[in-house]
Amino acid sequence: MTLAKDSKFLTEDQSLSLIDSVIKQSEAEGIFVSLKSNESSLSRFSENQISQNISTNRFEVKITSYFGKRSATSATTELDSEAITATIRRSEDLAKFTPEDPEWVGLLPPQTYEDRIPAFDRDTASLSPLTRGEIVQKVCNLCRDRGVEGSGTLSINGGIEAVGNSLGLSAISRETEANFSFTAKIEDGSSWSDRTASAISQLPIETITEKVIDRAILSRNPKEIKPGIYPVIFEPVAFAELLFYIIWNLDARSADEGRSFMSRTDDRGNISNKINEQLFSPLVNLTRDPGHSLLQKKTFFDDGLSNRCLEVVKDGIPQTLAYSRYWAREKGKKPTGSMFPIVMKGSDRSTSDLIAKTERGILVSRSWYVRYVNPRTLEVTGMTRDGTFWIEDGKIAHPLKNFRFNQCLPEMLRDVEDVSTVERFGSSVVPGVKVKAFNFSSITDSV
Repeated sequence: MTLAKDSKFLTEDQSLSLIDSVIKQSEAEGIFVSLKSNESSLSRFSENQISQNISTNRFEVKITSYFGKRSATSATTELDSEAITATIRRSEDLAKFTPEDPEWVGLLPPQTYEDRIPAFDRDTASLSPLTRGEIVQKVCNLCRDRGVEGSGTLSINGGIEAVGNSLGLSAISRETEANFSFTAKIEDGSSWSDRTASAISQLPIETITEKVIDRAILSRNPKEIKPGIYPVIFEPVAFAELLFYIIWNLDARSADEGRSFMSRTDDRGNISNKINEQLFSPLVNLTRDPGHSLLQKKTFFDDGLSNRCLEVVKDGIPQTLAYSRYWAREKGKKPTGSMFPIVMKGSDRSTSDLIAKTERGILVSRSWYVRYVNPRTLEVTGMTRDGTFWIEDGKIAHPLKNFRFNQCLPEMLRDVEDVSTVERFGSSVVPGVKVKAFNFSSITDSV
């Protein structure tokens, strides 16, 4: 039985030394190197018992060699010097024969990064399989005591990421992350939640478990109501799934080329974007904020570009779009990188407070199987699942059969009436929201 373990990923000094060695061996005109050394652990459980307990160590070096506007990337998962040298030569050989890149941009010069240290929790990085199993056992015992069937995962990730190039660019980050996903089922009722934190101690696992069990029991014997447009309160985890589609589509090139909900075309066919227009509710405030207290993510993107705090939407008005290095050069802008990790401003009110102020409406616990209907307008379809409820006179009245929805997401953000406290899901921090109008198109058999 393993009582404790030592992390197997490289140290910061080892990582930077390896990247420096690769750059010195290069015979190309330019070279970019990225390194990832990661250890992940997963405990899976179902039917109130643990079913899987595994750990995986991953190491990868990616090497991109440049000759003029030609480049090629080769990678290895082996750490020995011979394998790395062979990877360097392979990337150089391939680069000499690739076509020139019409959107080529030169190597990124050294960057200035935010002066902060990403979150790394040693106890999380070294959490033993036994300790994970004990945590899962407590969850299963709570389920057994309440007469529900519990399933889910507890996962731990930790490691090093580093980048460097022949112009002197250098960046490194060491991080940890813990995630708990849990589903409770009883008869025809179910509930689910998911939460992420930088350290295992920051995950309120017992609180999440109790809430999900309560909701599963409450969701039994759902009633059917007519599909239509209703006021809706989304739990934070349900809203996060929809908000991500907005963030993914805040791309400057797509907007400028007429392929986005952020595109505008005038009577003469000229295309522009909708920056600085009042598109959403004034309650919608979005910031790319890797330094947020619930995140504390790395200070750079995978290409080495600085990932600093950036105001994306202020009081419902988009402030900027995501510019790649190529599109920024074409438009005379500064490159931004992507819009993740995203933080939406919340309030000091709970989801229960939002429910208490709602005369009639629907509570959605999970947005599931969301897919595009029209990428240009950002209309999506999906289903509710794992606990959908009718709200009446400020209280949860009874469970509802699940719906399929068809909704234009920019209109959803336009109709936001209230927000709750924030929670972290993956690499984003999101509140629950109340939306005054949301379109449910049909009843579904999803549970």
